[in-house]
Amino acid sequence: MTTLSGTPVPARRRGAAVLAVLATALLTTLGLAGPASAVSQADAAAQFRAAGITWTSSGNCTDRTNSTCTSFDGLRQTTIDGAVTLKRASGCALTITGGTETGHAGGTYSHGTGYKLDFRRTTCLDSWVTGTYTYVGQRSDGAAQYRAASGNVYANEGSHWDVVFYSCGC
Repeated sequence: MTTLSGTPVPARRRGAAVLAVLATALLTTLGLAGPASAVSQADAAAQFRAAGITWTSSGNCTDRTNSTCTSFDGLRQTTIDGAVTLKRASGCALTITGGTETGHAGGTYSHGTGYKLDFRRTTCLDSWVTGTYTYVGQRSDGAAQYRAASGNVYANEGSHWDVVFYSCGC
């Protein structure tokens, strides 16, 4: 018998086990592995800090259950990678104003499921989004939307950009 991650695997199942591990690794890399791809507050904050991305909250807190906080608990790794890619590609200073904390609209691709971040609007970011991405119309609430080649969608909500990160591209 061979072991795979410390678990004995009979020879006849070794190929299937290897394929399962590889499939899980691929889905995790693509950000499609579900809860397993969720990142902790500390890990997300460390990655944002290393990339030079800042954040703020009106409550000066990170509690996911408090709507005045800005929480990263439960963000998808793909969302973090997308924000880092945006920072590098645009050259803009980025400040996150909303994450996974309660108080946002629900849905499959929402803040609560780790797909969205809010960024403070700046002249640099406004110019990058409107000059680089394709205008795709208004959302039902009137927010102008722009789609990146990666599929990510940026909605201008007035004081901030509400971004859905479907992929790690910007």
